[in-house]
Amino acid sequence: MDIQTADTPDWSAIDTVLLDLDGTLLDLAFDNYIWLARVPEIYAEREGLSLAETHAALAPRFHRVQGTLQWYSIDYWSEQLDIDIAAVHREEAARVAWLPGARRFLEEIRLRGKQLVLLTNSHPTILQIKHEQTGVLDFLDAAHTSHGFGAPKEDQAFWRAAQATVGFDPARSLFADDSKAVLHAAVSAQVRWVYGVRRPDSSRDPHLHEEFTAIDAVVELL
Repeated sequence: MDIQTADTPDWSAIDTVLLDLDGTLLDLAFDNYIWLARVPEIYAEREGLSLAETHAALAPRFHRVQGTLQWYSIDYWSEQLDIDIAAVHREEAARVAWLPGARRFLEEIRLRGKQLVLLTNSHPTILQIKHEQTGVLDFLDAAHTSHGFGAPKEDQAFWRAAQATVGFDPARSLFADDSKAVLHAAVSAQVRWVYGVRRPDSSRDPHLHEEFTAIDAVVELL
């Protein structure tokens, strides 16, 4: 299927809105702080390394499993790094925040009678921590994680499981995400309306989504 290039979705042709969590609804600055700053700091202090040495040591370990279910598993990383990853998230939970306009978008889409479904690679424990801070799950009709489906969003097995579970019609569905690999997977799953979020992290430069219709924030889709 060709990548959808219309700037504005035709809401009369959409029944289901499928949404990423981190970098689409919630600010990815939290996750980047945890994984690029806090976890390396803890590891460096324990191992007696500089931060530069720590990043050099961890980078190939991260790269080896990137895009797999292990990449998104706090159980895997807790064991690999001997760090309680869930505890680190809880300690820093006050940093969890909505992206601009995301909550208003969900409220408006609910008023329009569309089905709202979260599709996330976030580990269920981390999703719960974020929900406790934001109430994000209260705005959605359903939420599904890659861990629940046994495959990451980059994998077509995830999309087959999502379609079987949610029952959405790809031709009448919209999906927004900040990950290029995941956006391509959604296109391969024949989702009709696919949008790339350019500003997933409020503290960093925007992404480029040259292959997809790009938005700074989901609220622009209204």
